[in-house]
Amino acid sequence: MTAHPWRPTCRRLADTLFAALAPATACCLALGGLIAWTASGTAGGPARIAITEGRVLPAYADGWDTAAFFRITNTGGTDDRLLKVTSPAAAGAPTLNRHRMTGGAAAYGQKVASAAVPVGDGITMSPHGLDVRLRAKTKWRAGDLVPFTLHFEHGGRIDTRAKVARADIR
Repeated sequence: MTAHPWRPTCRRLADTLFAALAPATACCLALGGLIAWTASGTAGGPARIAITEGRVLPAYADGWDTAAFFRITNTGGTDDRLLKVTSPAAAGAPTLNRHRMTGGAAAYGQKVASAAVPVGDGITMSPHGLDVRLRAKTKWRAGDLVPFTLHFEHGGRIDTRAKVARADIR
């Protein structure tokens, strides 16, 4: 028995072309999307964290416990996470807390390990949401600047100051 050589036919060539066309089209579309993402400047870019509007509430009466609030924005290309806050002006380690409501009209603060800082957005701390609880080493007066260091998962350490000011509840 003699082997017949393979001969291309129009049907075989068309089937081969169509079989290769789908993955090639998918690759071209994916590559075009990646090129556009890279050209926009955010492809894999690091988190760019900015901290503004830092303020600390003055401790009331004979107490030394208080809260600090910051506006944190992320204009980078990667989500980030606030891991902790430190301050040389605090007695002990400040903690991140989130304001929670009970079933009734009562509220309480719940300690949280970290807080997400999404790309293109951020965190606005307030007495009704996330805050930093701390105990002051000394009595602060309105207008004092208190040093803080905010520690981020990707953004590293950022030093800032918060102004002692009365509560502006919103």
